[in-house]
Parts: sequence; structure tokens; C-alpha cells
Amino acid sequence: MQQRKLNSLMLDWSVDWAELFGAERPLIVEIGFGNADYAIALAQSNPNCNVVGFEVSSQSMFKSEKKIIRHQLPNIRAIHSRGETALHHLFTPASVREIHINYPDPWFKSRHAGRRIMQRDTLDAIVSRLEPDGLFFLATDIVDYAEMSHELLAETKGLDNLLDAPYVHEFSERLITTKYEEKGIREGRRGNYFKYRRNTHPAPYVPVKEELPMPHIVLKTPMPPQDIAAQMEKMAFHANDIHVVVLNAYWNPNYQTVLFDVVIEEPTIDQHIALLLHPREKTADFTLKYATFGMPRTTEGVHYATHFIAEWIVSLHDEAEITSKRVAVG
Repeated sequence: MQQRKLNSLMLDWSVDWAELFGAERPLIVEIGFGNADYAIALAQSNPNCNVVGFEVSSQSMFKSEKKIIRHQLPNIRAIHSRGETALHHLFTPASVREIHINYPDPWFKSRHAGRRIMQRDTLDAIVSRLEPDGLFFLATDIVDYAEMSHELLAETKGLDNLLDAPYVHEFSERLITTKYEEKGIREGRRGNYFKYRRNTHPAPYVPVKEELPMPHIVLKTPMPPQDIAAQMEKMAFHANDIHVVVLNAYWNPNYQTVLFDVVIEEPTIDQHIALLLHPREKTADFTLKYATFGMPRTTEGVHYATHFIAEWIVSLHDEAEITSKRVAVG
């Protein structure tokens, strides 16, 4: 049973899950499925549900996809994606029956705290995406992470704790003991297990983030493209929660174009894309827009990147100017 490989950057925002699976069934989601053993157990024990697993590790994805094919389960799919991207872009409100997060990366260093999946924005998205009476499960063997998660969950009005304590160390509903779970037990780290249910409190407003129109800027500059590329050094721009890093610029003498290598980090999605500056036909102008290879999605961050790079190009020469632009910023 061969399946096409899936990535959140290639799927529709939002996804028609019944079409993807070929059957309309309740959705169960696991974020960060590792080697997919727990996700497979979820699919086996819930044959009347569609199970969707998300993972950012390419190596884990490669191994898990082969494992899922071997099991020949029609109700499970693995998707290469951050959990934040999946929750904000792929699911509509009140569309998921269960969400599982098993042993998330704790990101111990304080400067990396923003990378933790358990954040207020993520929990708001979880509450939004759960259907009435939907369930949220969390497991971690890191005590500090458990305490941090308990504080966040205690402040989450849309979820009710179904346990007699903030979290427990024995949980009979665990389908299997995962490889990572076993490793923690051997090293003296017991599991901390959470179970919450979606209640009737109104969910936070978390709309599905959709794509914007393609950004497009026309500019004039006396500088030849090779000189623009030569001026380029690694630079970073910041706006709100969006971070843009331009790594390099490459001049193509055959087409007189400049290719900008750009990394964009947004709260719900990270992208590594290329923006292209190329001469317009029959004029002395240039157009700056994203290159059409790869899988770029036209988010607010892509618009910011296009805007920032155009402003930088114009700053290189007193006679340069932007003549028209179609961007959602500035």
C-alpha cells in the first residue's frame, strides 16, 4: 500500500481529511510521533477513526512511513510538520476528537523556551480544534516540563482535568510503553500523564491561517544586478513575531537575475525560500517576488521578507525607488 509523502507545506489549508483518507471518520491527532509506535497503536485500537501524526524529524518520518506501510493500516497518515503549523493551518475549529502529545522536546535552555510545544498560543489552538467533549493527552518524563504544563493547563478555561491530581505517574489508558518512555524509566525518570476534556466554555478565536496573495514589488534602480548581489551580506529583519534572515544573494549572469536565500520564522510556520529579482521585459524596471521552485506558502512572513529586501535594494542608491507594490505590509 504505497502512499504519497505528505508535508504541511504541500497540503491545502485547511485539509479535507475525508478526501485525504477516502472516508469520513473522527480525527485523532498525535503531535511529535517519533518512531510512530504510539500513532500506530492509536490507529489499531481506533479502526473507526482517522489518525494523523505530525513529526519534524526527517529521519523519524522516513522510518515511520515505512513502518506504517508495513502495517497496512488505511486509517493513519504521517505528515512532516511542526505541531503549531498543523494546528493553525490544517484543522478547522471543533474538528478533532483527540489530541495526543507524547514526550515533547523540553528545550531546556531558557533562550529556547519559545520552541516548546506547550505554549499559551498552542493551547488556545488545541482548545479551538477539539470538538465538544474532545480529549487532550500529554505525557512527559521531565518534572519541570510537567509543572510548567500544569500551570498553563490550570489557566485554560476550555479544558477540564479528568484526573484526581494535576497529573499522575500511572495511567492505565496508555496503549503501549514507547521506546523513549522505556528509556526514561530505565534512567529513573517516571512518566507524568495528563488527561483533559473540552468543556462548554467558548473556545478562543483561532481562525485557520490561510495563504495571502503572492507578493510582488516593482522597483527602479541604476545599479546592475551583479552589484546588488555583491553588496549583500547576511542580514536580519524583525517585525512583530516574524523573523527574516537573508543568508546570501546569487547573481545569474545568463538571465541578469539575483536570487536571495531567505529563512522566515513565524509563530506558526518556518520556511526556507528564495526570492527572485529579475528585469522586466521592455522596461528598465525590476520585479521582486518569490521564486517558483520548492514549496513556498505565501504567509505574512513572505510578504515581510519581500518588503524588507525591496527596501534594502532601494537603500543602495539615491535614484532607486519602488514604483509599485502588492504586499500586505508597509
